Order: sequence, then structure tokens, then C-alpha cells
Amino acid sequence: MFLADAVTHLAFDPGITPNEGGLPGLSVLKQVMGSINLFGIIAIVGALAVSAGVWAWGHHSGGHQAEANGKKGVLVSAGAALLIGAANGIVAFFSGLGGQVH
Repeated sequence: MFLADAVTHLAFDPGITPNEGGLPGLSVLKQVMGSINLFGIIAIVGALAVSAGVWAWGHHSGGHQAEANGKKGVLVSAGAALLIGAANGIVAFFSGLGGQVH
């Protein structure tokens, strides 16, 4: 019975927690992720500008399909900016919730 109790305990609590300094190169990985985040934000600014231009062009030229696509692009760009800006908070929130599961 001793082995079964040990395996049951291991299934519930493996004893693993995130370790800030556990791997070499963690600071470099953080810088790379920050750079990817920055490129994403820059791409979103471009997409928002293009979408707003398509929206305006479609509105003034009577192109209803172009106007609808421009509106859709503006909304998608705004949503993407929201998600990229909130990425750290979203991950921290769900990581905290996951840490409370027993």
C-alpha cells in the first residue's frame, strides 16, 4: 500500500512551481518576447491605418463592401491591440487561477 499512497500523492501534488532563475537565457527570451510584442503592435497600427483608409474610401465612393471590410478591419485591429496589450495580465490571471486548483 505504501507505493499506491505515494503515487496518489504525486498525482495531486508533483511539487513543481515556476522558478525565475531556473534556466540560462531567460532574460534573452524575455527580450525576444518583448520584441515580438512590439512588432505585433507596430503591425496593428499599420493594419488600423489601412483599414480606416479603406473604410473612408468605401464610404465616400459608395462601395458598401469596401466600407464593411474597412469597419471589420478596424474592429479586428482594435481587438488585436487589446489582446496584445493585455497578454501579460491574461496569462498572470489564468496562471493564478491554475495555481489555486487542488
